[in-house]
Amino acid sequence: MATVQLNASAISAKTLPSFQGLRPSTVRVFSVAPLRKSGGLTQRSFRGLVVKAATVVAPKYTSLNPLGDRVLVKIKTAEEKTGGGILLPTTAQTKPQGGEVVAVGEGRTIGKNKVDIGIKTGTRVVYSKYAGTEVEFNGSNHLILKEDDIVGILDTDDVKDMKPLNDRVLIKVAEAEEKTAGGLFLTEGSKEKPSIGAVIAVGPGPLDEEGNRKSLSVSPGNTVLYSKYAGNDFKGADGSDYIALRASDVMAVLS
Repeated sequence: MATVQLNASAISAKTLPSFQGLRPSTVRVFSVAPLRKSGGLTQRSFRGLVVKAATVVAPKYTSLNPLGDRVLVKIKTAEEKTGGGILLPTTAQTKPQGGEVVAVGEGRTIGKNKVDIGIKTGTRVVYSKYAGTEVEFNGSNHLILKEDDIVGILDTDDVKDMKPLNDRVLIKVAEAEEKTAGGLFLTEGSKEKPSIGAVIAVGPGPLDEEGNRKSLSVSPGNTVLYSKYAGNDFKGADGSDYIALRASDVMAVLS
């Protein structure tokens, strides 16, 4: 069994992702998979550790056509500076959850009906954080994902204007309580994350077994209680918190 010693301080951030709490030290790795001919660590499996990166498409391939209900999205570049111009280290850069649709599949068949993908190329979309497969194509990072993994369409730079797709719901999260029931002020660290908010927009609904849309049970303006660990969190231009989740994760309407 081969043994390889790697010094963490000698590994570039471009080759391995940063893990919180990992300090420069000598790391022993056992049963290392063979290096790829392209060089570098692109995707490597270890016992107990899997390192993943984008699949690189060779330059000889000039087109990439997704199949079925899949969509090819060009990923928005991660911000390298804060609003004040301060450079961000790799570990602090926000992973993008949006991009531009550059190709779409032919759709899918549900029952006897052919359902086309209702998203056109050039559309800016927001997608689930851990969805899809990342590929490096034509010198840029792209994501191949299913249409259902796209949360909504974003025509502006403000998430409050997002148009949810399918069974997604966009909610403006209620502000955390500043005081306890007894009147004591809460610190930022002790404020409980709310699971209540106001519905801003809803999608057209999911498809049934015949390919027809089913309307959702919530509407814009409803105040709802939702599952605490569901959905994707976003920060609006005004500093407000928003969450996009599936309608099935909404547990109750409050009045």
